[in-house]
Amino acid sequence: MITKKIIAPFYERLALILIGLCVLAYLVIIGKEILDPMMFGFLFAVLLLPVSNFLEKKCRLPRSASSFLSIILLISFIGGILYLIGAQVSNIANDWPMLQTQVKQSISNLSDWVHGAFHINANKQLTYVHSTADKLMASGTAVLSTTFGAVSSLLLFYVFILIFTFFILFYRRLLFRFITWVFSDDHREIVIDIVENVQKILRQYILGLLIEMVIVAGMGITVFYIIGIKYAALLGIIIGVFNIIPYIGIFSALLLSTIVTFATGTLSQTLTVAVSVIGIHAIDANFLLPAVVGSKVRLNALISFIGIIIGEMVWGLSGMFLSIPVMAIFKIIFDRIEGLKPWGYLLGGDYEYKDAAQKEMKTE
Repeated sequence: MITKKIIAPFYERLALILIGLCVLAYLVIIGKEILDPMMFGFLFAVLLLPVSNFLEKKCRLPRSASSFLSIILLISFIGGILYLIGAQVSNIANDWPMLQTQVKQSISNLSDWVHGAFHINANKQLTYVHSTADKLMASGTAVLSTTFGAVSSLLLFYVFILIFTFFILFYRRLLFRFITWVFSDDHREIVIDIVENVQKILRQYILGLLIEMVIVAGMGITVFYIIGIKYAALLGIIIGVFNIIPYIGIFSALLLSTIVTFATGTLSQTLTVAVSVIGIHAIDANFLLPAVVGSKVRLNALISFIGIIIGEMVWGLSGMFLSIPVMAIFKIIFDRIEGLKPWGYLLGGDYEYKDAAQKEMKTE
C-alpha cells in the first residue's frame, strides 16, 4: 500500500515559520549577554585557527599554548593600531595651547555670528552658557557613575570575548565532532562542507575588512597630506578604523575629522576635509567594498542593509558588526539544503546570477 505524504497548506507553513522566527528573535534578544561575546569569540577563533594550527603542528606546541599565543598575537595587533592612534593623539596634546587659542577664536567668531544673525548680545549668550554649565556640573556625579559603569561593562565584554575565543580554539575538534555526530551519516558530507565553507567565508570576510581598512586609511592619509592638514596621519587612521562600522562609521569619521581640522586649521581646510571624506567613502562603497568584502560573503546590498538594520535593533552596535557574517552563515546553509535553496538565492541575488553566467561562458 502506497501512502501519500500530506503537505500542509502554504498559510499553515508560513504561520509556523513566522512563529519560529519570533521565538528565535526573542531568545536571541534575552540571550544577548552571553551570545554577543560568544559570536565575536567565534569570529576571532575562525580568524586565528590557521595561526593556532601552525603553532600546534609546526612548532610542536600544546593546543592550550598555541591557542593562548594566538590570542596574544591578536591583542598585539590591536594594541599596535591603538599605539599608532595614541602617538598621533599625543601630538595634539603637545599643541594644546595653540588649540585653546584656536577654539577661543572660533567661539568668538561664532558669538559674533549669533549676535548678527539672531540679535542676541554676548552677555545673554554667556548667561545661557553658564546656566547650562551649572546644570551639567549638578548632574556630574550621575554622569561619572554612568560612564564608569559603561567602561566597566565594556572591559568585561572584551574579557569574555577573549575567554570564548580561547575555549573555542582549544575545544575546536570536540565541537567539530559534536556537529558531525548530531546529524546522521547520510548528511555527514553536507555538514562537513558547510563547516569548511563557513570557516573559509568568515576568514575571507574578516581579512577583507582589514584590507579595506588599510586601503581607506592610506587613501585618507595621502589626501590629507596633499591638502596640507596638520594631523593627516591621525585623521587617515580614524577614517580607516571607523570605516569598518557599517553605515554609521562614515558619519562618525566625518564628524571627528572636521572637528579636529576646524580646531587646527582654517575653514576652507575643514570644508575640503569634509568633501574628501565623503569622496573616499563614495569610492569605498562603490568599488572597494564590493570587490574586497562583498565578493567574499556574496550577499546583495538590499539584504545586507536590511540585516544591518535588524542587527542594530536587536543587539545595537555589535549587532551591526555581526549581521553580515551571520547572514553569510545562513546563506551557506541555505545553499546546501534542497528545500532552502530559494532563500539562499534571495540572499545572494546578483552574485548567483553572475556565477551562473560565468559557468555558462566557461562551458562555451
